[in-house]
Amino acid sequence: MDARSLRGLAHPLRMRILELLTLDGPDTATGLSRRLGENTGTVSWHLRHLADHAFIEEETGRGTRRERWWRAAAASRQLNTTDFRDDPDARGPLSVYVHEIVQQHFQQVVRYLAEDWEPQWRDAGTIVQWHDLALTPEQLTALNGELEGVVNCYRAVAAAASAADSGAPAAAPDAARAARPVIVQLQSFPRTSRADRAAEPEAAAPAESGPAGRAGREDGTGRAGR
Repeated sequence: MDARSLRGLAHPLRMRILELLTLDGPDTATGLSRRLGENTGTVSWHLRHLADHAFIEEETGRGTRRERWWRAAAASRQLNTTDFRDDPDARGPLSVYVHEIVQQHFQQVVRYLAEDWEPQWRDAGTIVQWHDLALTPEQLTALNGELEGVVNCYRAVAAAASAADSGAPAAAPDAARAARPVIVQLQSFPRTSRADRAAEPEAAAPAESGPAGRAGREDGTGRAGR
């Protein structure tokens, strides 16, 4: 993702629209406005803006000239915050983007906890944190890569099952019927220890705030960042 694309996406409502189209499939401005509690004209304007930056595309052959259907573009969009570290014009949009990504992931967890799931799904989900690791940057990078590799194996299995279902008129296998959309979130980052804070000079000037590290890949992984 370049600076122009970042500025085109970094808006709370546009990011919410893109999230809905990515997770739930195509929709119209009217349908999205009902789900978002926003004016249809406002949603239509943001849809056109997203389309201008190739984040979404019109689903041709569906709808009418008055009621257009939109879907998330299939292209992978990866953003590395280090690419914008020396670009002062991108600092504001980058901060909005990272903040909204974190809020989206937080709200997904909140909705999961609030919903009434069957026992097998309630027991299968997990929210976990490990805090007893001490890693080098190279080890943390390797850890993230290994975890991503495991998730990608299951993504490949799901993609193959989806392709098989779409081409077979027969009833889907039991495993396919039991499958539901699943979100996997991973946050891994260093923390400032008590010893680090004690060693900081008292008169040190505060560091300039802003997003740190790497954030965001919107290719279906739903990762907030590394």
